[in-house]
Amino acid sequence: MKLEHQKNIQMLNTLRIPSVANAYVNCRSLLEIRQAIAWACDHDKKVYVLGGGSNVIPLQHIQGLVLQPKLKGIEVFVHNNDEVLVKAGAGENWHSIVCYCVERGYHGVENLALIPGDMGAAPIQNIGAYGAELKDVFWQLEALNIQTQQLEVFDFADCDFGYRDSVFKNAKRDQYIITSVTLKLSTKAKPNLSYPALASHLRERGIDNVDAKDILNAVIHIRRSKLPDPRLVPNAGSFFKNPVVSVQQYQTLLASFPDIPAYEVSLTQKKLAAAWLIEQTGWKGKPLDKVLVHKDHALVLTNPSCEIADKVLGLADAIARDVRAKFDISLELEPRLIGEL
Repeated sequence: MKLEHQKNIQMLNTLRIPSVANAYVNCRSLLEIRQAIAWACDHDKKVYVLGGGSNVIPLQHIQGLVLQPKLKGIEVFVHNNDEVLVKAGAGENWHSIVCYCVERGYHGVENLALIPGDMGAAPIQNIGAYGAELKDVFWQLEALNIQTQQLEVFDFADCDFGYRDSVFKNAKRDQYIITSVTLKLSTKAKPNLSYPALASHLRERGIDNVDAKDILNAVIHIRRSKLPDPRLVPNAGSFFKNPVVSVQQYQTLLASFPDIPAYEVSLTQKKLAAAWLIEQTGWKGKPLDKVLVHKDHALVLTNPSCEIADKVLGLADAIARDVRAKFDISLELEPRLIGEL
């Protein structure tokens, strides 16, 4: 285990926020993770897990131990005649896993192409895009209990998946380090074209017999046309969750804002488009303290000048205040904070 002190992690987060961790370790094995946890316990340090850095806001000074679990490896198991189980280490890149599966004719993850980050973070966030979510293909995961240092298995029911949510963001928050994730995929094509923009893109190109590669390529094209590349423009992707409201609240909003877009979640709930709400408050393309809302996508906050977390959070707070004042809706951050405010 190679422990580093006063580690600059600016290049380890896609917002390029300047941040220094009191201690940092890149763990490439379960043994190294256990050694790192033991060190943190001996030195009374809180453990902060950092994956690919694409969905985090690191504070300027992090007093605890920042641990990156970079466990690698992919295994494939036959589940039954039409299904396979694909197990990957937490440190595998998510998009690379998607491409790996599609190339081998394993179906189910193609709608989730080009989502930045590592495999271990995918179930925490229950990542989702273009009509699909991680939970749709999830089988199980293994995670190390930080307190007991025992490896535990979490099945679907254990994870309590929700919209951009899981048990690891709630009841089990900061208690586990995910070491591997297993997906259940189909060997038969089951194209998911429920997302209108995706179906429209394929239709416009005259693609009728859609397969996983078609969807993969379409999703990559759409994402690249709408979202800035974090390697070129520092950002963390979608900065706010799309708020879910009651049907009653939606009807009240509809009376005042007839054009408000909404998507059915259940018989009693509607999901609103956070980007639309932000646009209505005039923030699209606008800066604050050198942090700005992207000109093409109001849900993306960019940090071209590499400002500190306080300034990024300042813009987020100003946007949330204006949305609350106009619509009486509270926006929730999607990226998580690393460090103590």
